[in-house]
Order: sequence, then C-alpha cells, then structure tokens
Amino acid sequence: MEKVLLQPFYLLAAALVGLGDTLYLSYYHWLNITPTCAIGGCEIVLQSKYSMIGGTYGIPFAYVGLFFYLYFIALAVLLMIDPYSKALRIGLLGYATVGLLSSVGFELFQVFVIHAICMYCAISAAVTLALFGVALWHWRATRTRAA
Repeated sequence: MEKVLLQPFYLLAAALVGLGDTLYLSYYHWLNITPTCAIGGCEIVLQSKYSMIGGTYGIPFAYVGLFFYLYFIALAVLLMIDPYSKALRIGLLGYATVGLLSSVGFELFQVFVIHAICMYCAISAAVTLALFGVALWHWRATRTRAA
C-alpha cells in the first residue's frame, strides 16, 4: 500500500487562505474602496503610488496575488494526482521560492520606503512562507522515490 502524502492537501489549504485574502483586497480595489485595517497601515500602503505595477493606472498587486494563489491551487491539485512527479515538484518549489522572495521584497519595501505595514499583505506573506515551507517539506519527503 502506498503512503498517502498530506503535503499537497496542506498546500491547497494554505493557498485557499491566500486566495481569500487577495480576493478580499481585489474586491475592495475593484470597488475603489480601502478596506479597514486593525493595525492602521493598510490605508497608507493600499493608497500609495506603489500599490500597482506600472504606477497609478497599472495592475494592482492584489490582482497579482490573486493569480499567484490561483496558480498555486492548480499546482497543489496536480500534486495530489501525482505527488512524485519530478517536474511538478521542481515547478512547485521554484514557484514557492519566487513567491517567498517577492513577499519578503514587498514587506521590506513597505517598511523602508512606504513606512507602513499592510495587515493583508502581511497575511499574504505569512501564507507564502507557509507554502514555501510545505513545498520544501514535500520535496524532501519525495526525493528518494521521485519519478
């Protein structure tokens, strides 16, 4: 009997949390409303000129996050089907690494350039860190039997 790997399910769960976070921000951006924030920095970050790729009329980072998590969900589902696929494992770990580096960069940018922290961005960064950790865990757990 083959061992059931839970990492793809954890990846799916974490990606759904990230999707909910970015859906919330995307919805509010679509309505052109700034969501309330428990720590008070969201208004500053989300209304800054840096909140969009390409300036004032560019693509909001919330939409980028939305697509990031949708793609991660697709990778997690594919990994549920074939958890030992070398290509999927490499793609997942690479994608999680890019997401983690981007999140660290965004958080540092908020602190040192914008001088405010967005709670929703911090949640997304924490989810991305969790996704990277689980992707690395999955990589290590499947490296001996990878196809």
